[in-house]
Amino acid sequence: MSATPTLAVLAVVVRGGEVLLVQRRNEPDAGLWGFPGGRLEYGETVEDGACRELLEETGITATAARFLELQEVIKPPLPGQDLPAFHYVLAGILCQYQYGEPVADDDALDACFVPFDTVFNARLPLCERVGDLLRKALKP
Repeated sequence: MSATPTLAVLAVVVRGGEVLLVQRRNEPDAGLWGFPGGRLEYGETVEDGACRELLEETGITATAARFLELQEVIKPPLPGQDLPAFHYVLAGILCQYQYGEPVADDDALDACFVPFDTVFNARLPLCERVGDLLRKALKP
């Protein structure tokens, strides 16, 4: 476990009245639905990282459109530990869909486009703040 927060990216891809979500395979948030993403690589911009993670996790090709916001995820320590179990700083990036159909890679259990109201009405078990980030992505 690292005593340093991990910088990661989230790719928010809107297509028509739907948004791309993945069901997470790994902790934190295993089994929950959220935006594709992962760790930023050294020397990589957050925009390039979001598009790379998107392609790796789902097979979708997109271009970065704009930065949305930073989110922070801190999970409490595991029993017998002092440090948080996870500490991520997530850069949300709106990505412009280019082509491809979602296919879950090894980091995800599933990947698909879902209607906005599925997110806003929490019809899936969602990671924290998915709806908030989608609302921000839909604003001009």
